[in-house]
Amino acid sequence: MGIEKGIFKRTELLLGNSLMDKIASQRVIIFGIGGVGSWCAESLVRSGIRHLTIVDSDRVCVTNINRQLLATTKTVGQVKVDALKERLLEINPKAEITPLQQIYSAETADSFQLEQYDYIIDAIDSLSNKMDLMVRATKTKAVFFSSMGAALKMDPTKIQVAEFWKVKGCPLGAALRRKFKKVEKPRRKFLCVFSEEVLDNKGANESCGTEACLCPKSKNGPGDPDLVNHEWCSMKAQINGTLAHITAIFGFTLAGLVMKDICKE
Repeated sequence: MGIEKGIFKRTELLLGNSLMDKIASQRVIIFGIGGVGSWCAESLVRSGIRHLTIVDSDRVCVTNINRQLLATTKTVGQVKVDALKERLLEINPKAEITPLQQIYSAETADSFQLEQYDYIIDAIDSLSNKMDLMVRATKTKAVFFSSMGAALKMDPTKIQVAEFWKVKGCPLGAALRRKFKKVEKPRRKFLCVFSEEVLDNKGANESCGTEACLCPKSKNGPGDPDLVNHEWCSMKAQINGTLAHITAIFGFTLAGLVMKDICKE
């Protein structure tokens, strides 16, 4: 038995050989590989996805360790997509992982050639970039899934899946729908992972949230090549508390939606 055959023996036992071939042939792209996207990527590769593109401009920050798959004390400062690629290839050395250290935006969107993918997964934080991806992805033939906000949550039983326009109780979903009333809307319906739970940052008065960031900043200042395409934690407008089990469930649910769609009759 070859190593790849052995890796997926239990999956094949459940799904059958023909579906394993179908899973291996699918092309998937994930935008954002932080707390949600990293776990989604892990689950997909462990399930047999071989062609995976991961997109993120960031480097690993020490404050990522509490919730992001690729973040450890050994990877702090590394390019996230490179760290995750290394991890995924340890799971399946024959997987084709394409890491893109880039920011998705209206200006860069064409470079990603969305039409070449079977599945497009949105785990982007930026509101404007998220909206642009929603519009462009729904113009393609690819199946599109999106993650709403996973911060300020603790109860795993409140995580749900719904069509975008039916997402309730999620501040991010509400903000997106308000903005879409004034601009071009997504061309078709798509499913989102979300939770109605919204907690308070109880530690907000004890720490500003950015001073604890120990990211290895360059000694050469903002113009240093090491800082190109990197959004340091201290530059973010708002930082909210997050927990690993919530972000992981969001990510695993996205991966589950992909697998369910591939395996549907």
